[in-house]
Formats: sequence, structure tokens, C-alpha cells
Amino acid sequence: MIEAVGLTKRYGAKAAVYNLSFQVRPGAVTGFLGPNGAGKSTTMRMILGLDTPTAGTVTIGGRPYRQTPNAPRQVGALLDAKAVHGGRSARNHLLSLAQLSGIPARRVDEVLGVVGLQDVARKRSKGFSLGMGQRLGIAAALLGDPQVLLFDEPVNGLDPEGILWVRNLMKQLAAEGRTVFVSSHLMSEMALTADHLIVIGRGQLLSDMSVKEFISANSADFARVRTPDTEPALREKLSSALSGAGGQVVPEPDGALRVMGLPLPQISELAHGADVRLWELSPHQASLEEAYMRMTQGAVDYRSTADQKAGLMQQPQPGFGPPPQIPEVPQQGWYAPPAPQPGANPYLGGQGPAAPPAAPPAAAAPPAAPPAAPADLTKPEDAR
Repeated sequence: MIEAVGLTKRYGAKAAVYNLSFQVRPGAVTGFLGPNGAGKSTTMRMILGLDTPTAGTVTIGGRPYRQTPNAPRQVGALLDAKAVHGGRSARNHLLSLAQLSGIPARRVDEVLGVVGLQDVARKRSKGFSLGMGQRLGIAAALLGDPQVLLFDEPVNGLDPEGILWVRNLMKQLAAEGRTVFVSSHLMSEMALTADHLIVIGRGQLLSDMSVKEFISANSADFARVRTPDTEPALREKLSSALSGAGGQVVPEPDGALRVMGLPLPQISELAHGADVRLWELSPHQASLEEAYMRMTQGAVDYRSTADQKAGLMQQPQPGFGPPPQIPEVPQQGWYAPPAPQPGANPYLGGQGPAAPPAAPPAAAAPPAAPPAAPADLTKPEDAR
């Protein structure tokens, strides 16, 4: 189990983490969420003894990481998938870690098979893609068969098959009774993987509860109701009946009604009593992403703004006209170019003004004229 009590980390006048207390229990996947700059990576570094807390304590199994005997066999972590010597092969990288911790070499081949890198085990890691680097980092975390595992953005760079594999791996590790602590920005994956959530914002604890409780506490469930589109009066009639029963009714752009505060059976009974036919009556529960955005909307430090193109475009310099217009080309499908018209300019694809007819050849070349005086380029007509 991981336990933090009053954990604080300051960098000068800035508090990256302030008075943070939580527990990560075994047997469940605990998601660690928060906006960029919330202090997630700093917290994980303090758990692993890479950063010293300014105040408070954090322990793994009742001991600080630095006091844990043979820590790599007790705790596995992936914080930076790029923390690998690029000149070493995947196998040699894992083998060096195994030798430092007294882990047998056969375990290296086992974890390479677990993460699917057995075919590239002897290739240098500097040629690995981002997803392959993530798999190598996960293999290093699993090397000592630890009971406590920390992963910072483990699905970054993985393809859909790799994301599904990581999801199942996390669940399997937790089902074996291990402590699994995962930081991620992918809300859809956290909704499918995590059992418990710890959410922080600006270094402080915002939430510590199960995924189901988190969604319920930070969102409002509602029912979606639709009446026949050909009879608008029925929608108004139903809206009045639902409002009279204490429901909150909000019209949606597509003509449906969003009803809050009434259960589905009661909505059905009210519609039946008002003699209103329903085309749709469906429940809607907010997603983890919606609940997370509502929870953290006041703790976001970096917000994007609209790109005002008009203020960023460079004004043309005097003397230069507008750029030439390029004909639009269809983006989808294949089309046959039109046949060239007689006299059309071939460089415009049969379009545009026809080229001027060639001048008839002269009967005899006139005698050469004497050389003219140099032109005065200061005059506009000669400069052209």
C-alpha cells in the first residue's frame, strides 16, 4: 500500500504539491488524475524517492522507498519511457537492471514475451518507436515481479491493440492483489480500467473516491424524451405535465426534451396520463470525462484561446499585389480533365483566355538598325 500524509513539495515560492494525503490500496487499479501542472509527476517522484518532500511523508508498505530492502523487487515503476541508453538492445537494457537487483536472466526473456518485444529483443532501443519504448518501460517495471506498481501515462504512443493490452494487464495485476497506481489523461481509458480515483488540482487533493461515486457526485443524470416531430403540440403538453410534477425540462436543439429530477417510470406514467405518445425515452449518465471537466474546471492553469487569424496574417508589402488565385481541385473522387479547347492555353488545363495568334512570318528581314542609346531607367515607362 502507498500512503501519503501531508505531502508538500515547494520549488522556491511555488508549491507544486501542498498538504496532499491519500492511500493507494492493493487489489484495485487506482487512477491518478489532474490537469497539466497539477503535481502528478512530482508526487510520483516523491513516492519513489527521486524528490525529497519539503514537508509530510510518503511510504510504501510502511517504509520510505529509500529504506525499502531490495526496492526494485518490491516496487516497479514507469515514469519516463525514454530513460533508456539508446545504444543498448532491449534485452541488454533489461539484463543490466536484472543484474543490479539480483534477478535471474531468465526473467528478462519472460518479461520481453509479456510485453511482446521478443522479436526485437536484440535491436538497439534508439530505433524503437514511442509505443515500443512504452512496452520496454513496462517490461522494466515488471522485471522484479513487484507487489507495488506505478505507471505514468503507460498508454502514450500505443496503438489500439496496445491500449487494450495495457488495460487488461492493469486489471490482471490488481486481481493478483498488487497495488497499481496509474496516471493518465485519457478519461475513456480510466473509465474502463480504474476502480478508484485520486484527483488533484494545483497540488491539492480534489477527490478520493470510486469511479462510480466520482461520476455521480460531479454530474447530473437526466432522461431524454422525444415526442412525434409531426405534432409539436404534444411536446408542449408533455413539457407542462413534467414541469408540474417537479421535473426540470430543457429543450434540446434536435427537438427532444432533457428531463432532470424525475425517474423514467414516472416520466412514462405522466406521458401516458397526458395521452402523449413517445418516440424515445432513454436514460443518460454523464461520462467520466464530463464529470472530470466539471470537477477540475477551476484548477486548470493552461487554457487555449481562439486563433485570431486576422491579427496574425502578414500585410502585403507596397508594390505587391494579391497572390494569384488557384483553381479549386475536388478532394474526393477521380475526375477526367476536360478536353482542351481550340486555342486554349495548355498550361491552364483548357481554361483561361486563348493564346494570341502567332504573327505571320516576315517576307524579308529588315536591315539591322544602329545601336540605340542606353535607356533612361529613371523614367517609369522605360523601367517597365
